[in-house]
Amino acid sequence: MAAGRPEAQDHPPENGFTPLEHPVPRLLPHIDGSVLPSLGGFGKHQKQLVVLTWIPALFIGFSQFSDYFLLAQPNGTCVQPLTNESNWTTAPPPVTVPGGAPALQPKGNGTIREGYGDDSGGMLCACKEWRLELQTGLSQNVVTKWNLVCDSAWKVHIAKFSLLVGSIFGYLVMGVMADWFGRHPVLILSVLFMLVFGLSVAFSVNVTMFSTLRFFEGFCLAGLALSLYVLRIELCLPAWRFSMTMVASFLMVGGQLLMPGVAALCRNWPGRDDWQVLQIVIISPFVLMLPYVWLFPESLRWLLATQHYRRSKAMMLHIARKNQVNTTTEPSGVFTELEQELHKKPQRTCIVKMMSTRNLWKNIVVLCVNSLTGYGIHHCFARSMMDPEAQPTALCHADYYTMAGIAVATCLALCPAVGLMGRRGGLLTFMIITALASLLQLGLLNLIGKYSLRHDIVLRDTLNRKFSVAFSIIGMFSSHAVSTLSIFFCAEITPTVIRGGGLGLVLASAGFGMLTAPIMELHNQKGYFLHHVIFACCTLLCIICLLLLPEPRGQPLPESLADGETFTRQTLLHPGEQHLLLAKTDGDYSRVHDTPLHLTTTGGATVAAATALAAVPASYALATGGEVIGNHAIANGV
Repeated sequence: MAAGRPEAQDHPPENGFTPLEHPVPRLLPHIDGSVLPSLGGFGKHQKQLVVLTWIPALFIGFSQFSDYFLLAQPNGTCVQPLTNESNWTTAPPPVTVPGGAPALQPKGNGTIREGYGDDSGGMLCACKEWRLELQTGLSQNVVTKWNLVCDSAWKVHIAKFSLLVGSIFGYLVMGVMADWFGRHPVLILSVLFMLVFGLSVAFSVNVTMFSTLRFFEGFCLAGLALSLYVLRIELCLPAWRFSMTMVASFLMVGGQLLMPGVAALCRNWPGRDDWQVLQIVIISPFVLMLPYVWLFPESLRWLLATQHYRRSKAMMLHIARKNQVNTTTEPSGVFTELEQELHKKPQRTCIVKMMSTRNLWKNIVVLCVNSLTGYGIHHCFARSMMDPEAQPTALCHADYYTMAGIAVATCLALCPAVGLMGRRGGLLTFMIITALASLLQLGLLNLIGKYSLRHDIVLRDTLNRKFSVAFSIIGMFSSHAVSTLSIFFCAEITPTVIRGGGLGLVLASAGFGMLTAPIMELHNQKGYFLHHVIFACCTLLCIICLLLLPEPRGQPLPESLADGETFTRQTLLHPGEQHLLLAKTDGDYSRVHDTPLHLTTTGGATVAAATALAAVPASYALATGGEVIGNHAIANGV
């Protein structure tokens, strides 16, 4: 019996160590490399589902830009002054409403405008009846419906806050729910409650009800946008992720461009106010998403990452059948391994566990700051581009279409830029352009006015205005690219088990950046220059931090926290070159004579010990060398 055993088992392992067997690599954790290719790759079924995620992007664009029309500030004329002694032939000095809201003031012709001046001025909205006129395609909106002017002007800003604040909370809460319960339940719940709260907004009886319902509308809109974004990313293979995401971005910008036409079509409908008809029109298309309960499945990537293997098996068979893949002759062994894992219980992960990682949380924080800076400074550039004589909160068609055109140009430029430079290179380039545009706008214009055209004031102001508009357009272009790319970057480097929560953090940071716009309007643009300076400094900080991010282009999506933790920036040295840093060099003995005399005996004993150790056989030295050196060191008092 003993003679029949292999020779390797006749002798004990050397040094008492048993050689480890190499484990067979698992296929299920490698979804991009093993699972999806075995199901037909990015096949017909996946492409159909991606198209279903594009359709709601147009409707989301309608809702996100509805504030420009529902809450647009009107031009007004005082039809009946409060007192006959009021003089309406001269324009009063500009004042502000106590509390920071702008006051609508009569001009010489009786037309009111928003004024900005010292708080010491009195309120000049002494008028019994106003005639308010909108320039946004509607004949009546929320402001004209409830006369939100003068003392009530601050309620308009609160209504603007409500949608953004609701979106911020929605991104945070719905992101965690998408990781815990799945993407599909969050999508369906968001659609259902979006219809309920969105249609209820149209039947508001006062501005308080309007603002409250808009908060919940923003909450559901955030859950809808986030779940669609995550589902779209998780359906695609690495080569398709960016292009499929950019198509959805184009559709959202299309919603922004079409919004003025939709508002014009809702004008002067019988039986309802214009703003009510507009709200119903932009919410009703979400009814088309109700069949998604049956048409759109759960994310296969999330099911596998959270070990829902029984549901995964049924879905994989369905996908293979749709893509016309024969699973009986499938050579990779994915289904065989799946059968062996069916007994495991599902495991969910919360975004809080991100704090226990070493690299992942830093990457997400960097992208949060980038997203916040991009959207925050975007408002600074947009404010600088507007005519200083124009009303700060009035919607100008030229400015609206300019911003939409810049968004289209940004999406067009992102495609080749990311293709050439990658995610990190493109993000770094656009952030550098944003920083330069901001710093030049803040500093160069002052230098032009101080040194160049001191004697020609008109020419100097004209030149300053042209430079300001040019830098504002460049800054809006690059900052929009930074924001868009930061969100996509986060979706690629965040593991599947916490992708919803991580993306929710970055989107919530973007919401905080957008929230700076109504805050500045509420304070009459006071502190606008300091606001711009702070975000300009943030761009410089972001440039440094972006160098620490990894490059996810062409890489599979990380699935677990361990995958996300090892997804780090590549080192400067190629694999296998690290040993060059530890190469032995000849010692420098030029200062041997400087050794103190009282250390000579100790040094000699140590050298003798090392010499004796070198004479011992290699196997024995490996096992006992540390003990020999330790004993000699103790004996010599080292």
